Formats: sequence, structure tokens, C-alpha cells
Amino acid sequence: MKCKSIQENKPIRITSVDLWTTGVFYCELGKLNKGNCCFGISGYGVITYISDQPGVKGVTYRKGGTLDMTHLADNIILLLAALLLVGVLSTKFSTRFGMPALVLFIAAGMVLSRFVYFNNASLTQVAGIFALIIILFEGGMQTSIKDIRPIIAPALSLATVGVLLTTAIVGVFARFVLDVPWAESLLFGAIVGSTDAAAVFSVLGGKNIDKRLTSTLEAESGSNDPMAVFLTVSLIEWIQHPDTAIWSLLLSFVWEMGIGLVMGIAVGKLAVYLINRINLDSTGLYPVMAIGFAVLTYGLAAMVHSSGLLAVYVIGLTLGNSELMYHRTIMNFNHGFAWMMQIAMFILLGLLVFPNELADIAWQGLLLSVILMLVARPVGVFLSLLFARFSIREKTLISWAGLRGAVPIVLATYPLLAGLPQGRLFFNVVFFVVLTSAVIQGTTISPLASRLRLVGKDDAQPSLMELVALGKTDSEFNHIAIDQHMPIAGMQIAQIGLPEDILFTAIIRNKSIVTPHGSTVIEPGDTVYVLSPKSKRDEMRAIFRSGKGKVAESHLPIM
Repeated sequence: MKCKSIQENKPIRITSVDLWTTGVFYCELGKLNKGNCCFGISGYGVITYISDQPGVKGVTYRKGGTLDMTHLADNIILLLAALLLVGVLSTKFSTRFGMPALVLFIAAGMVLSRFVYFNNASLTQVAGIFALIIILFEGGMQTSIKDIRPIIAPALSLATVGVLLTTAIVGVFARFVLDVPWAESLLFGAIVGSTDAAAVFSVLGGKNIDKRLTSTLEAESGSNDPMAVFLTVSLIEWIQHPDTAIWSLLLSFVWEMGIGLVMGIAVGKLAVYLINRINLDSTGLYPVMAIGFAVLTYGLAAMVHSSGLLAVYVIGLTLGNSELMYHRTIMNFNHGFAWMMQIAMFILLGLLVFPNELADIAWQGLLLSVILMLVARPVGVFLSLLFARFSIREKTLISWAGLRGAVPIVLATYPLLAGLPQGRLFFNVVFFVVLTSAVIQGTTISPLASRLRLVGKDDAQPSLMELVALGKTDSEFNHIAIDQHMPIAGMQIAQIGLPEDILFTAIIRNKSIVTPHGSTVIEPGDTVYVLSPKSKRDEMRAIFRSGKGKVAESHLPIM
């Protein structure tokens, strides 16, 4: 494709979008098939095709075919806004028809690829990793340590042994289905070996599945991404340097996971300390501060060659399960930001694939998808949970709920950037596997859970009131979940004997707000909002622990 550079007015040939010199490029009129002209914002790796007729698609041409940059920027902004709104509105469609939202986001990207030529695996990888940082951080903050503590051992077994078994089984089949060498086939198995946090959090978030199983799946998906990254990078290194010692890879694994875990806890504790003690001018800065710590954690972990994704998930767990000022504000911001990153990431991944190439590998992709869903994943789950206290029905659901999503597609860019001959083949087949997994498994999880009688109770937490910490005063709001073991359950507020400076401001009961009075009875299941001086936080806790004195502090979660 021959174009001219506006700056230099010299003919150039665009062979890919990896053009990092800043500038806009345009075609010599009449030199291209079908009369098309091209322009590209090379600094962002974007190239699209536009008719050379003036005024088409809102782009104004000046004499000689150059582009009006103001109109170009306006059109790009309009396109991004339209994609964002379509992505948001599509979540309503996906919820109504049981279709995972990620499928619609990817479809939007694939449709857009008909108009915008995008082939920058490097940019996609960077954007994908940043999106995963936000998604894992938000997922960690949403996860209750109390919920995952009983299932931490089986979740870790799934994230390690399960991933290894899935990698090996898929690798064996890929050796013959894709007709690639053994090392490359195992690399393909590693790329698709882990479940995806973005897909699992998105799909399970709206399902009424048994809480124990949901916690297991979310803990697995949050902790097995680092395993998949390690296996992928290690196998690429082994392919490029066959003399790499296995023991050095094992030591690298211990280092990456161990330091990543420590880094997440350490930076998480520091973040909690600073967020609770620094008074910022705006409430909206606290979520930004929390996101900053998450990205910092990834960067520090990456600097010492440890698992940045594991560190991010752990810092999310640390912040989400701590007494944190503006906790609800941070959670709400993270939730919206994570959705925006999912939309952007999946659309970008959809742009990177070419639909005509998917058709060429359809039968290989479909066969490997079936093997992954019906053979590799179930074998990996049943063997890794051999000694866990899960019934056959529960293991069956866990096997089926192993959704693949953005992580395998992002990992599929690694062979592309490493220059492996099978890089493009792997990317297309992985993309096909992810689509089939999301469509088939994502739409059938709820019916299967109902058929297996594994649907849990609806324990949705009330969220009608925004929690506000009064950072520039000596007072704070806390909300306290009341359970039947607390002595104050069943008592009238007047009987509790509250000090004058500790005030019950509201009670949320059955998704309704109750205004507290002296005669109001505190009931199990209530969420009580309390205004108290910061200096009397311990005294307030003691009040809720009073009475028979048998209520442990763990029964009093302050959020």
C-alpha cells in the first residue's frame, strides 16, 4: 500500500501498523484498488481505509488529498463514544438472553475491524495487561476472605495442578490437531490452560449459584492467571533456548509466586495505612489513589521479576477486607472502571482478529474447544479436587464453569511478539476457543446449576445507601451487618444504652431503609449504619460485643 507522508511529502509503503513515527499518511489518488485512500495515526497503531471522495464519513479533504486533523480527531472521539455506549447497553441484552457480555464486546470489535485495520499485537498486549490489572484488583476487592478461607486449598489446587493437567492434555491433542512440534503444542495448552478472571467475575456475578462454588471459581480464576503467564513465558523461552534447565524454571516459579504474594500484602498494608490517614481535598481522589497503588504493585513486582498479576489480586484482597475509609466509594469506582476496561479490552481484541482467518481454522478450533470443555477441564478438576470435599455434582459444575476469556487471548499475543512461526495460528485458534467457551459454557451455567440442584439462596447485600467517611472531621460512618449470634439482635435500640456521641443513623432491612427510633428492634440480617467519633471505634465495637460476651470480633465486619 503506497501512501505519502504529509510532513515529508514522500511516498512510503505501509506494511503494518507498527509505525511509531508520529504523523498522518494519505494515499496518492487513484493509486489504490477500488479508489480507496488510507490514513493512520501511527503512534497508536491505527490505520483505517477511507474513500478518497471529499466529505465521505465526515472527513474533510483539502486540495491534494490531505486530511483535516480537527475533523479526524472529532470522528475518532465520536467512534470511541459510540463503542463505549454500545458496550454498556449490550450488557442489558446479554443479561436478558443469558449471553456473556464479553462475546458482544468481541463481536463489536470484529465488526469494527471491517472498517478499521488494526494489527498491533504489542499495543494489544499492553492494553490487555493494564485491563487485567484493573479487573483483578476489582475482583480481589470484591472477594471476602471469610468466604474463600474454607476453600483456599482446593482453589489453589485448581490454579496449579488443574492448570498443569489441562495444559498437558490440551497440548497432547494440539500436537496432532494443529500439526506442530511438542514444545509448541504444550505452549498452546498453557495459553488456554487457565480460566479467566474477567469472564468468571462477569458471568458468575449475575448468577444465583451456591456461594461456596462461586467463591471457589472466583478464587481459582484470580490466582491461576499468574500460573498461565508463567507457563507461557517459560515455554516460549524453552522453545527459543532449548538448553534452558528445568530446575531454573522451577526456581523462577517459586520466586515469582512467593515475591508476588509478599509484594501484594506489603503494598496493600501500606495503602490501607495511607488511605485512612491522608485527608485529600476531594472524595473522588481516594479511588484514584487505590488504583495507583494497584498499578504500582504490578510495576514493583515486575521490576523484581515476580508475578505482577498475583500481587495485584492480593492487594485487592487486602484492601477489600480491611477497614478502609471511603470503602464503598472506592468499590463503586473500581466496579465501573473495571467494566470500562473490559469493554475496551475485548473490543481491542476483536479488532486484532480477522474473521476470514477464523474460517480457515474453524474445525481445528471447534475440535480443541470440545476437547478442552469435555476432556481436559473435567479431568483437571476431578484429579486436582480428588481429596477435596466436593460432591460429583459440584465438581461437574466447577468443570463446566471454567470459562476462557481475555487472558488466553492476551497470552496468545506472546508467541506473536516472540516471532514464533505458529504465532498467528495460535492466536486465531485461541480466539475461536474463547468464543465457543464463552457462548456455550457462559449461557448454560445457570441451567446446569439448577439441574444439579446447586442454586444458592439470594443473599444479595443491600446497596441503597452510599457509605461516606468524614475524612476532615473526627467522626466516621460504619455499617455493620447483624447476624443472629450478636447479643444486640432482637434488642430495642433504647435497651442498648448508646453514648450520646454514637448514633444509629439508618437501618437497611429487606432492601428498605428504616429510620431508627428508641423502640426500633435490631433484627438479624439488618445492616446498621453508625455515626461515631473515630476515637471511639473500639468502644462502638465493644457495645456490639456486649451482653453475653460470646460474640467474636470476626462476627462484626465493619465495611
